[in-house]
Amino acid sequence: MTATSSEPKPKRQSCTFICSRGSIDGAYPALVLAINSRRLGMDATVFYTFMGINLVRKGGFAKAKFIPPGVLGAIPGMATMASKMMKKQIDEANIPTLEELVEVAQLEGVRLVACRMTMDMMKLSDDELMEGVEIQAAEDYLKHARNCTINMFT
Repeated sequence: MTATSSEPKPKRQSCTFICSRGSIDGAYPALVLAINSRRLGMDATVFYTFMGINLVRKGGFAKAKFIPPGVLGAIPGMATMASKMMKKQIDEANIPTLEELVEVAQLEGVRLVACRMTMDMMKLSDDELMEGVEIQAAEDYLKHARNCTINMFT
């Protein structure tokens, strides 16, 4: 059976990824999943909230660090050393940097969205965000997310 012009066109699948951590290991999953979902023909949104919002501030992806879990993360200088080691592993594995990934994400049509409540809580102004980042209240995010095929907290 072939589709006729009177039949509704199938709705495009959509997904969202919530990024609440502003660290290297918080940033990569949401971007990689969003880029790959776009490449599969889906719409993709990354919703940045709480500390994750620091990533979409101007220069935020470049400042992201890897903070070791537990007591190690509390040792002075450990985050800097662990971040250097993580970035070296990323480079050796030929994985793009976060700055490169976010550029690819934007070029491929991934929507980057900052949480309005988090912006208000952190007293951030709209002009502190990198270019192309939208701002949404949680309610608006949920209105979109409730119709998505996939919603993930990364």
